[in-house]
Amino acid sequence: MNTDLLDNVLSTEEAELAKVAQRCIMASLDHSRAHRIALIDSDGGTDSSPTLELPPKVLRFFAEMLGAMAEQKLVTLVPQKHELTTQEAAAFLNVSRPFVIKEIEAGKIPHRKVGRHRRVTFTDLVKYQRASQAASDQALQDLTDQAQQLGLGY
Repeated sequence: MNTDLLDNVLSTEEAELAKVAQRCIMASLDHSRAHRIALIDSDGGTDSSPTLELPPKVLRFFAEMLGAMAEQKLVTLVPQKHELTTQEAAAFLNVSRPFVIKEIEAGKIPHRKVGRHRRVTFTDLVKYQRASQAASDQALQDLTDQAQQLGLGY
């Protein structure tokens, strides 16, 4: 397994190819509602090349991934039911492991136990992260509103 994540970022030439591919997929989705992609061999022919039939959602997903890759961003796919340890959850949230355990024990992050160890699904962790961000945004808005009411010049 490759442990150097930066090796997975595309080169400039590869990123340009990804950008062209993304534009082609988006153009076909916008104009024809096509759900087939014909592969072309290196000679430019399609005689012996297969045709892929994919749902439009899948094509949009590929286009989004190609767009991120064209920007030379690191892309990671996580299975929907993937479970994380408390240490992995803490790393994802950029907080300490004891904080994650405190949130689990407070019932804010759903979990299950495997022996003595806690496991958190990635989906539940993303929901928690979004709810936490929404609460932070609301608190900031409340402070801004209060500052305006008090005429503090904000």
